[in-house]
Amino acid sequence: MKTLLRLLLKSQHQRNRSGPAQTDKGMTLVELLVGAIMAFLIITPMIGFVVDMLNTDRREQVKSNTEQDVQAAVDFIAQDLSQAIYIYDNRALNGPPPGPNEQTVAPQLPLEPNGIPILVFWKRKLIRNAVSVDTDLTTRTVPNACTKDSCNDTYTRSLVAYYQVREIDPNSIWCQPSGAPCPTRIERYEISEGIIKNPAATNAATRYFDQTETKDGQRHDPAFNLNFDWNQPTRNVTAPNANLGALDSQVLVNYIDHSPLLSAPPVDECQQALGKPTAQVPGTTTTSPVEENTLKVADGNSNSFYACVDTVRNVARVTIRGNSLRRLQPNDANYDAKKAAYFPTASVQVEGLGARGR
Repeated sequence: MKTLLRLLLKSQHQRNRSGPAQTDKGMTLVELLVGAIMAFLIITPMIGFVVDMLNTDRREQVKSNTEQDVQAAVDFIAQDLSQAIYIYDNRALNGPPPGPNEQTVAPQLPLEPNGIPILVFWKRKLIRNAVSVDTDLTTRTVPNACTKDSCNDTYTRSLVAYYQVREIDPNSIWCQPSGAPCPTRIERYEISEGIIKNPAATNAATRYFDQTETKDGQRHDPAFNLNFDWNQPTRNVTAPNANLGALDSQVLVNYIDHSPLLSAPPVDECQQALGKPTAQVPGTTTTSPVEENTLKVADGNSNSFYACVDTVRNVARVTIRGNSLRRLQPNDANYDAKKAAYFPTASVQVEGLGARGR
């Protein structure tokens, strides 16, 4: 028994002595090199995959933002147009004048060196608590002293113009990422009429309340022409001495496509969209189709923001095409049918609720 115990202890002692001598070997330079190559071959495709996913997500986000912006712009214009009383077609805007007592409207509109008026119309504008309930002109409350209990709401008129504006400064905030060619944007101008004092007045100066009787929001804009007459809607559209270049505009939406036309648009696009409208031939009882170049208002270069206008029925169809590629890059952002998803388009057709004379 003692012999067996001594043998076991001796064997264990030898194993303990031989343990420290068995040291682990480190990695050689070749093994490190092979490991690095293997890691590179595995990680590089993964990085490329992640970068591609991030770029795809960014493109999809930009495309979604452009779609939302274009749709919001169309919805805003539709709401604006719903109050339209009179909408100018292309002939009224850009001529030739339709009659001897008519003029071309575009030169009478706000000055925008890099912009073209596309949609121009008169609309009703609501002014609250502005007209006295007393019809006696000598005793009734003037607008600036009106309260909710002493006065009623009233409607006036406003001239609204939507322009397609081309940015030419490559460093402008409207041209980001910077670099030519820049995108176009849609700007809105509005020139408001003041509150009418005496509708029966024959003198334009006494037809409206003066500056001392009104406050901001009740007065007519300096560019409004007091001699404007509904019977001649293309004459006296704005005041003759007004500084139209100083009028403020509101940017409705940016990144509107301005790619060159790849092919000519259909020759009867607006005629078909508006149901082939007709108009009475002056001096006769017969009607004839309205020509396409009368109905369609466009810049003639891109067909990305245009209006089809039937003045007789007070109907307009507006089309806007955005350009989400221009949000990502300044170059190679022109329209391509293969990338049509990056050029979202929205249209709306609206009939104004009002009309001249009612």
